[in-house]
Amino acid sequence: MNLLLDTNAFIWFIAGDERLSGNARSAIEDVSNSCFVSIASLWEIAIKVSLGRLGLPRPFDDLVSQQIRLNGFIELRITPVHLEVLLSLPFHHRDPFDRLLVAQAKAEGMTVVTADRVLDAYEVKRLW
Repeated sequence: MNLLLDTNAFIWFIAGDERLSGNARSAIEDVSNSCFVSIASLWEIAIKVSLGRLGLPRPFDDLVSQQIRLNGFIELRITPVHLEVLLSLPFHHRDPFDRLLVAQAKAEGMTVVTADRVLDAYEVKRLW
């Protein structure tokens, strides 16, 4: 299964945070699944760090690069196809990062790993 980790799922997984559900953690750790982290999520993390709304134990570039490599995650770039899907999405959700993740998941046939039930309105596969 191809999993697209939302920003919180990625942060909680690498931090060992208990807010990540056991089901989500098991799916991410399952080597038969491919786990993707969107550039949109990395952008969101960088913004939150720069605004002082998120603290990281190490510098952003060091932490993110290392965790993606160590966990075998795949960076998902933003493509024109993703943006085309984004243009057609209804506004069930106003968060631009979550909307882009939905568009990417729909375009790539991925399951989004997120606790955010609002995304269910987009008829995207969600795992939590």
